[in-house]
Amino acid sequence: MGALHYLAILCPATSTRSKRKSMQTVEIKVKMDCDGCERRVKNAVKNIRGVKTVEVNRKQSRVTVSGFVDPNKVLKRVTNTGKRAEFWPYIPYNRVQNPHISQVYDKKAPAGYVKNVQTVPMANATEETITYLFSDDNPNACSIM
Repeated sequence: MGALHYLAILCPATSTRSKRKSMQTVEIKVKMDCDGCERRVKNAVKNIRGVKTVEVNRKQSRVTVSGFVDPNKVLKRVTNTGKRAEFWPYIPYNRVQNPHISQVYDKKAPAGYVKNVQTVPMANATEETITYLFSDDNPNACSIM
């Protein structure tokens, strides 16, 4: 036993397994026109290791995958089917703080959803900067005044 112990110290066993992925839901926007497109996308995704459920909503052009998967791997597999795919860019209308911003609206968004746009607050917005936005000297100023 002394020789085996000595060899175990010299050659530590390293695990080649990667850390287990956490359970997550990946939503992808994919334009699907027919049953064949829907079937091709669903079959490509359900064969990924760690996938638990696959839901396809052709009307919303949405694929929802749940399981222990990497989101980028799912997106790549859907893209390999020949379809243009992207992560689901919409969020429900009631989850947006100020949905009246014109950048949020998207004509292609499904009913009840708006585009997920991160609004960046103005850094160092002083009173002078704000008043310049509404002044007569600024050609892009608000014309409602």
